Amino acid sequence: MTMIYDDDMKKRLKRMEGQIRGILRMMEEEQDCKDVVSQISAVRSAADKAIATIVAVNLENCIMEEREAGGDTGKLVKQAVELLVKSR
Repeated sequence: MTMIYDDDMKKRLKRMEGQIRGILRMMEEEQDCKDVVSQISAVRSAADKAIATIVAVNLENCIMEEREAGGDTGKLVKQAVELLVKSR
């Protein structure tokens, strides 16, 4: 199934893109490593949330489609969990 990425998801990624640019600027300015690591951690957290949202929305859509087709949704849930585990 193809997922449609809404404006909220795109805004999240653009925000992360801005954070990455900020981190690069901090590195160029030779700012304290604690501050740089803190910002990288914030980007990682934002990426994890984006992944979770994408998987959750996709899972919801796939489950609805699978139910309509009379299929087994358990397999879809297992795949979603594996995808989340793999992303870490």
